[in-house]
Amino acid sequence: MRWFTTLTAVAVWALSVPATCLPRGDADLKDLNSKLSSKARIYLPGSSGFADVSARWSELEMPASNISVVPAIEKDVVETIKFASKYNIPFLAVNGVHGSITTLGRMDWGVSIYVGEMSGVKIAPDGKTATILGGTMSKVVTDTLWAAGKQTVTGTCECVSYLGPALGGGHGWLQGHHGLVADQFVSMNVVLADGTLKTIGPSSDLWWAMKGAGHNFGVVTSVTVKIYPLVHQNWAIETLMFTGDKVKEVYQAANDNLLKGGTQDVNVINWSYWFNLPQVDPTGPVIAFYIIQEGVGAVDSKYTKPFRDIGPFSVEPAAGTYRDLAGWVGINLDAPPCAKAGLANPRFPIYLEKYNATAQQQIYNLFAKATNASSPFAGSLFMFEGYSMQGVKAVDAASAAYAYRGDNLLIAPLLQYQPAGPVRDAQAKQLGNEIRELLRKGSGRTDLHSYVNYAYGDETAKSWYGSEAWRQTKLKALKTKYDPKGRFSFYAPVA
Repeated sequence: MRWFTTLTAVAVWALSVPATCLPRGDADLKDLNSKLSSKARIYLPGSSGFADVSARWSELEMPASNISVVPAIEKDVVETIKFASKYNIPFLAVNGVHGSITTLGRMDWGVSIYVGEMSGVKIAPDGKTATILGGTMSKVVTDTLWAAGKQTVTGTCECVSYLGPALGGGHGWLQGHHGLVADQFVSMNVVLADGTLKTIGPSSDLWWAMKGAGHNFGVVTSVTVKIYPLVHQNWAIETLMFTGDKVKEVYQAANDNLLKGGTQDVNVINWSYWFNLPQVDPTGPVIAFYIIQEGVGAVDSKYTKPFRDIGPFSVEPAAGTYRDLAGWVGINLDAPPCAKAGLANPRFPIYLEKYNATAQQQIYNLFAKATNASSPFAGSLFMFEGYSMQGVKAVDAASAAYAYRGDNLLIAPLLQYQPAGPVRDAQAKQLGNEIRELLRKGSGRTDLHSYVNYAYGDETAKSWYGSEAWRQTKLKALKTKYDPKGRFSFYAPVA
C-alpha cells in the first residue's frame, strides 16, 4: 500500500495514521512531529494547506506526494530528511514550483518539503555579503537589497525562488558585471541525503557540484552571497514589434549590432519573444524584440537604429529602474508566467553562440504552423534571452559544475497547452524537440547544450552538465560520495 494513498484527512498534524499505511511498520509521524519546531506544519492530501503548497506552474509530469512538511527553521528540514531517509521514503524540496522538468514525475509518492516559509535576507555589517534563507523568493532578495542601496545577481522572474535557479547556475540581469547567480556564493548550509547539516565553502569538494548541479546533492537552507553597491538605479528599454516576414533581418541585426561575436556590451541585454497576436497578424506570431540598457534614460540609438530601419510595426521606449525590468518583459508577479493556471508548460532549451538567421526563418515557419489559432498550442511562447556575458566568461569554466560559459544565447520554446492526456503530451514533446533540433543543426554543433533550469527532461546528463569526460566523472564520483542511495534523483539526475 502506498503511504497515505487511502487517506483524505484534512487536519494538520494527522498523527494517528495506521502503521500499515506507512512504508515500514515502525515508521510513525508522531516521531517526526516530536522533533519539529512548534511553527512547522504537516499537511495531508485533501486539506487546503496541502493544495496551497502542492500546486505547480506546469501540470506536465508533476511530482506527487502523500504528505507535505512546511519547515519553519533549518532544524525542521534536517529532521524531515532524517525521517524520510530512515524509513526509505522518497522526498523532494519545493518552493517556487516553476521547475517543469518531466523527471520530477518519477516521484509518485513520498514527502514534499515546502521551504517557502524559510524566507529572509540579512546583510552583513560590512555590506559585502548577505545571508539568504533557503525559501526566499528572487523579488524579496531584490527589494530587500535595493532598500539598502545594494544588489546582487538573481533570477529574472519575480515569482521564482532565489536558490532554485542558482543551483543550476542561474542567469540574471546583472551577470554581465558579476557572473551567474551561483558565482555569488560565499558559503552555504546544506542538508545532505542522510539528514546531515553541513556548512560548506570553496574548500569543500561539494562546492563545485553545488554551483550548477546542486539539485542533485542537498537542500540548501541558507546561503551567503556577494552583494554590490547599487551603481545605476536607472534603466531603459525599447520594445520593437515586428511581423514574421522580418524574422531573418531582425536576428541578423542582433548578431551584427548587439552580440558582436560574443562581445555584447556589458550594460546591454537583448531579449525577444514570439507569440500569437491575431489582431496584428492572423497568419503567424509576432516578434517582440527588447533592447535593454543600464544607466540611461533612453536606449542609445546606436543599438536601436538598425532595428528601427528594418520596419517594426510598433516602437515603444520606456524608462525606469532595475525593479521595472521584470514588468517590462512580462515576468513580474502579476504576469501570466507567474500564474498557476492548470496548464502544461514544457520548455526545450538550447544554448547557442549566435543566431543563425536562416535557421531562425525555418524555425519561425515551423512554430507558426504548429501554433496557429486552431492548434492546442496556440498560447505558446518562444523565448530568446541574450544577456551580457563578460562576468560569466571571467569565471574559470572548470571551477563549477555549470558547463556553458562560452555560450551567449539561451533559447527555449515554451509550448503552453491545456492538459489532454498522453497523446497531446507526446505531440508537444515531438514538436519541441523538432524545433530544438533545427536550432542545433543551425549552430553546426553535434552535441546539445541545454539549460538545466528550463530542461524538458528527455535530455541527457551530458546535455545538462557538459559532455566532457572529466565533468561527468567528477559529478558521478561526488554523487556516490554524498548521495550513494540516490535520494536526490528527481530533478535532472546526474546518473
